Amino acid sequence: MYNGTIHILHLVEGAKRARGLTVIIDVFRAFSVECYLMSFGASAVYAVGGIDEARVLSAALPGSVTVGERRGVRLPGFDFGNSPSQILPEAVKDRPVVHTTSAGTQGIVNAQGASEILTGSLVNASAIARYIEKTGPEEVSLVAMGVMGTEEAPEDELCASYIRSLLTGDGAFDIDGRIRYLQEHGGAKFFDPAQQEVFPEMDYWMSTDRDRFGFVLRAEREGNHFRMKKICVEGAGR
Repeated sequence: MYNGTIHILHLVEGAKRARGLTVIIDVFRAFSVECYLMSFGASAVYAVGGIDEARVLSAALPGSVTVGERRGVRLPGFDFGNSPSQILPEAVKDRPVVHTTSAGTQGIVNAQGASEILTGSLVNASAIARYIEKTGPEEVSLVAMGVMGTEEAPEDELCASYIRSLLTGDGAFDIDGRIRYLQEHGGAKFFDPAQQEVFPEMDYWMSTDRDRFGFVLRAEREGNHFRMKKICVEGAGR
């Protein structure tokens, strides 16, 4: 159990106020995507705030793959949108990936007061909690990034609450019931036949496959961007 101070913050403004070990949460879909990219064997994943900056970085990385969206839609000229089910594992294996999104990566670049930054999603929530328990920071900020970093989203609020429950030992927290609730509250677009090209249903299931991965992703600054470092956590994932 973790005995330090836990803050739950919200949106880009919350990222700016974050202190201590900071978890930037984006369930649908940025930081679920980054976990899958690592599991697909990407040689590196870079989080970038700006679109032009992403293109410049990609040009400087031989063989790189670009993944990005704005308002959920794949960016022009990018290899893939921000969709875990549409990214081809064979296309990213052993290649660096440059990733920019509307919310998640914006949180990383704005968390300038954090002592350490982790990405957050349901697919590795228990690994995040175990990592925090193991490292024992005095202060933890859980930042739910929401929609475009400006409007709260149920899935990110849920993930923040779930991580907090794991840290505090709240055994009554009904994570599976709350994930089912997301199907109609926050995740409805993934079940809309008219939106399957941008929000395929499989993305919902992949992004809510809780505690699938036994690693955390730590964002480490390299110049004007961040590179994700995969850190395996004993006893987490499956």
